[in-house]
Amino acid sequence: MAKKEKTPKEVNNHPNRIGIKEAAGYTIAEAGNMFNLTYISSYLKMFMTDVLKISPANAGFMFIITRLWDCINDPIWGAMVAKKAPTKDGKFRPYLKWVAIPLGIATIACFVPYNSFTQNPAILLTICYIMYIFYGMMYTGMNIPFGSLASVITDDPKGRTLLSTFRSIGSGVGGAVVSLIAPMVIFTAVTNADGSPMIDPATNTVVKAADGSKMFIFALAMGILSIIFYLWGFKTTKERVPSEAEPKVDLKKTYLGLLKSRPFVTVALAGVLISGQLQFNSFNTYLYKNYFSDTNLSILGTVCNYLPMVILILFTPKLVEKFGKKELCGNMSVISALASVLIAVLANNEKFLYWIDPQYGRLPWWMFMLSLLIIGFGYTFVSLTCWAVVMDVIDYQEYTTGIRNESAVYAVYTFSRKFGQTLADASGLFLLQWAQYDSETAGNGFIEANDTSRKIMLICTVIPAFVYTGVWLLMKFGYPLDRKRLAPIYKFIREKRESEEAEAQATK
Repeated sequence: MAKKEKTPKEVNNHPNRIGIKEAAGYTIAEAGNMFNLTYISSYLKMFMTDVLKISPANAGFMFIITRLWDCINDPIWGAMVAKKAPTKDGKFRPYLKWVAIPLGIATIACFVPYNSFTQNPAILLTICYIMYIFYGMMYTGMNIPFGSLASVITDDPKGRTLLSTFRSIGSGVGGAVVSLIAPMVIFTAVTNADGSPMIDPATNTVVKAADGSKMFIFALAMGILSIIFYLWGFKTTKERVPSEAEPKVDLKKTYLGLLKSRPFVTVALAGVLISGQLQFNSFNTYLYKNYFSDTNLSILGTVCNYLPMVILILFTPKLVEKFGKKELCGNMSVISALASVLIAVLANNEKFLYWIDPQYGRLPWWMFMLSLLIIGFGYTFVSLTCWAVVMDVIDYQEYTTGIRNESAVYAVYTFSRKFGQTLADASGLFLLQWAQYDSETAGNGFIEANDTSRKIMLICTVIPAFVYTGVWLLMKFGYPLDRKRLAPIYKFIREKRESEEAEAQATK
């Protein structure tokens, strides 16, 4: 008897399944999101310290104070999104259209060379406060509904893994565009008194410094492109999972329920570390410029960060399906933890440094890059699945409490990520102040700023060692939703959706 072939419906009969085309649309919007975020995250600090000549300590206080506003701003946005009734375009998609232009403008405004108009430090710092608060409000206004959108595009577990994977692709592409191109555009060679380029004798490379006008031009390009990509994402996505037409949300009950949820608390803490480390990676720009005296290493560093993702991204959905998100992240992130600890020990061991470089006692650039590459292979699985994990937590909350509120969950999770970014930015800038970094040492290279450069290496290796170890401990031992525990949750959610859809059809 001939073997009966499976029809497409039998292969995947989930009513809300999605295809590559729609996942690609979501990817494009995330790429636009990362144009803004990566440029702000990677270079706003340097713009403030090297172009506007604001001290690292004052910049650090600015990041702390402006992010305190997010304690109010994020829940406000979360409540606004939660309580707003869906339009004909859906509940979350319209924000890609409404907030795109203000967010693009906010990104551009952060990099205007205001020192061309005034040299007053107090005025320049005040402007930075205003512009960064404006950016933070607009970014939250985009990120909460955009993150929530994934959970209503589909409730198919395979589709959600696809969206999370494609979002990571968009994140990687958007981040790579900034990280690869910006170092080639925004730096200018430092010159000696006679007009000749300054050369670092340790590497025989030209010493470079940030150029305010070039940084503004790049911000203009990123802001415009982000607007285009957000609108593209709006046009190519669709909300399939029904949202409440007249939502009545008890936000107090929702937030208290989140604080009592072990899966959410663990994910939120992991979000602090994950986002914090992504932000802290931006301080490598100071490392490349001052320790290695080669700003082009930013390009190679980006390749080392993203190459593991490029290699593993096609295999991740199958690996997640076979082993589970928690199992994969918990077991593989130990690679990042071990590699980060090892490079921290080697990079700050004076005997080892003078053994490998007898003349200058400096860690070879290739060794640092190799550590980034190894760390990336372990960290890739955490990065690729983090948004799918958040969607699982949303389902878990509905399963245990009966309350489903995507925007509230994403508001708190977004705040946890911003808190991580704040810790990274503020601590890094305060440590730069401790390292005696200022606008005068910004372009001096390794030899002339030897002690400062060594302290920057200490900062950029020891902190990540603690963070990557923390991520591994949380994902391995803290996060409880393994494959076995998720199975009944997925079944409950699917049956509830089918029941709600049947009731809705019956009332028509």
